[in-house]
Amino acid sequence: MQINYERLLKDIERYSKYGKSPNGGITRPSFSEADRLVRDLFIHELADMGLRITIDGAANIWGRLKGSGKKRGCLVIGSHLDSVPNGGKYDGPLGVLTAKEIIRTLTENNIVLEHDLEIVSFTAEESNDFNLSTFGSRAFVGKLTKDMLENACDSKGRLLKEELERVGGSLDNFPAMEKSFKDKSAFIELHIEQGQRLESENISLAIIDKVVGMYRSTVRVIGQSNHSGTTMMEHRKDALAAACEIILLIEEICKNEGNDLVGTVGKLNVFPNATNIIPGMVEFTFEIRGESEKQIHEVVNKIRDNWMQIASEREVEIGENVFLNQKPIMLDSEIVSILKNSAVELNEPYLKLASMAVHDAAHMASVAKTAMIFVKSKDGKSHCPEEYSSPEDIEKAGNLMLHGLINLDRQLD
Repeated sequence: MQINYERLLKDIERYSKYGKSPNGGITRPSFSEADRLVRDLFIHELADMGLRITIDGAANIWGRLKGSGKKRGCLVIGSHLDSVPNGGKYDGPLGVLTAKEIIRTLTENNIVLEHDLEIVSFTAEESNDFNLSTFGSRAFVGKLTKDMLENACDSKGRLLKEELERVGGSLDNFPAMEKSFKDKSAFIELHIEQGQRLESENISLAIIDKVVGMYRSTVRVIGQSNHSGTTMMEHRKDALAAACEIILLIEEICKNEGNDLVGTVGKLNVFPNATNIIPGMVEFTFEIRGESEKQIHEVVNKIRDNWMQIASEREVEIGENVFLNQKPIMLDSEIVSILKNSAVELNEPYLKLASMAVHDAAHMASVAKTAMIFVKSKDGKSHCPEEYSSPEDIEKAGNLMLHGLINLDRQLD
C-alpha cells in the first residue's frame, strides 16, 4: 500500500495559490486573508472526507477519523499551513497535506486503525506580528495561557483574542484544551529538513529523535563615541570593531566544534549609527544551538572567555542579557524505533538526525509520544520561493509515515 503522491503534489500546488506573490513566493501569515481562505478550504475538505471537525481555543484545526475502538486515545499527524513572508510552499503544508493523503489512502484501502486518528493544522507556527511563533502547539499544551494573552496585540494594535475569534478560536476555550491533549497518545510530524545534511548524503529522509537546545542572549559592547576624522586609530575605543571581532570569534569556535552545533549573530544595532562618528555602542543577538546542554554551555563559556580578552585589548566593556536557555528536547524512543523498523521494512535508507529548528513537535512532546520525519530539501533552502523537495523524496517520506503509522497503531498499547 502506498500514498497517491500525484494527488498529494496536486494538493501542494493547489494550496500554494493562497498568498502567492508574483515571484512565486508564499505570504500567508496567520490571521491574514490568505490564511483565513486556506483554513476554510482545509476545513471544507476534511468535512468532505467524513472527518469530525474541531477548532480549539487556539484555532488549531482537528479532523478525527474513528478507529475500531480497540485502543483508547488517538494518534495525531499534521503540521501547519501558515507561512513566513515570501516563503516556500513546502514548509508546513507538506506535513499537513501528507497527513491528509495518508487518511485518504487508509480510507480507500478500507484500513481501520485500532486507535482513532486525527489530523491537525496548528495555528501560527511561523514567526508573526504577534511575536508568538509555534503559538498553536504551545497554547494547546498549556505553555501559553489565557491570562498571558489577554492583552497581546500586533504592531497595528490588533488584539490577538479578536483575531482568534475571527477564525473560530477563543481565549475562553483555552482551559478545555487541557482535557483534549490528555486524549493524544502519539504525534508524528513530517517536515522538510530546511538544511543540507540529507542532500550531502544523498538520502531522501531522516527520522528525528531530538530537537536541539537553544541559547540566546543580547550582547552589549560599550566603547566610546568620537569624531571619525580627528580621533587617531591608536586612540579609538570602537565598539563596532570590537563587536566584529567577537562575531568572527563566534564563527571560528562554532566551526571547530562540529557535532551539529551552530552559532549565529543575526541582528545588530549600532549607536549612534552615523557616518562621521566612531560607534560608541553595539548591541547584537547571540545564539547557539546544539544537541547537548553540556556542549552548549561549554561553547558559550569558551566564547565568553575569549570575548573578555578582546574587550581588554580594545578597552571596551561587554555586558550580556540571556533571554532564552532552552534544553534539548528528546523525542520518543519507541516511536523513533518503530519508524526506523518501518524504513527497514520498506528497504528505505534513512539518517537519524536532531532537528536544528523548533517545530510544533517540540511542544507536543510534552503531552504525547512524539517523533518527526524530515524530507530532503534541495540546496537546503527554506523560507524562500526556491524551497523545494522532489516528488520522489516526498513519496518515500509519505510512504514511511503511512507504514510507520500503521505499525505504531499495532504496537502502541
